[in-house]
Amino acid sequence: MTQINQLRNQDEFVGFYLLKELEVKQTNANPPKDYLDIVLCDATGEMPAKFWDASSTDKETFFPMGLVKVRGIVQTYREKLQVKIMQIRPANPEDGVRLTDFIRSAPISSEALIHTIQGVINDIADEEIQAIVRYCVGKVEEKLAHYPAAKTHHHAYFGGLAYHMVRMLEIGDFLCGQRLFLNRDLLKAGIILHDIAKPEEMVAELGIVSEYSTPGKLLGHISMSSQWITEAAIRLGIALDSPKVLGLQHLVLSHHNLGEWGSPVQPQTPEAVALHHIDALDAKLQMVEDALATTPESEAWTPLIRGLENKGIYRLKW
Repeated sequence: MTQINQLRNQDEFVGFYLLKELEVKQTNANPPKDYLDIVLCDATGEMPAKFWDASSTDKETFFPMGLVKVRGIVQTYREKLQVKIMQIRPANPEDGVRLTDFIRSAPISSEALIHTIQGVINDIADEEIQAIVRYCVGKVEEKLAHYPAAKTHHHAYFGGLAYHMVRMLEIGDFLCGQRLFLNRDLLKAGIILHDIAKPEEMVAELGIVSEYSTPGKLLGHISMSSQWITEAAIRLGIALDSPKVLGLQHLVLSHHNLGEWGSPVQPQTPEAVALHHIDALDAKLQMVEDALATTPESEAWTPLIRGLENKGIYRLKW
């Protein structure tokens, strides 16, 4: 079976894939015709696909998070690969395929990631900061092991959020050793808390986000994370005007840096400046890594990456 990252322009193929996304759309023809706008994926990546002239039966047969058998041809559209589906049917038990075989996961097991995060929490020397972090993590403890960090941009797979945290904690640990003016407890806490409400912002199954929750749409993870810090302080009897509480809230509220990116304030403490750049560095390098990993090695350029100003990445060879 041909994997997604092996598909090239003009390849004809047959294989089983996870139907990650599906939307019924209409062509511009007169009269318009229905078609299925699909994203196919497997453990190696994903690719957009079109199934033209969809019938009423097709529209009632196929749904997101279902396994399908596809016969298609790969084409290039606006400099990106996409699949023209010639035939498609739901997978059945006799096919011997399992949903988990098609789920992309973090390269480190969820158990190991959670163990690392818990170890870092244990190492936070300040008892009040540690207690606030424990309270907030406890609100999403069951989801943290498997939730993605985002719907599409970066770490958008099973265990992606925990993997993002751990990679950031590694960078933060290095910076604290190099830049001694940084408060290690605050920065560790900020890294763990900056996206801690993502599991409540998004609705996800097996690392794939289907939609944003109502609180996610109305409040967003930044606001919710800040509220959880306030909630923790109240429950723990810590003054809301404590420098520790204010410092943690500022880390969360400023980590996107700009208002148009979702932050109501810009970083104005040493740890907040560090957190913003650690977050951006890990996210952007993961975009590069994912693009390289899901692009056939025969291709010199990756597809355009939206999170990198819509630029492709060139694979240097010598």
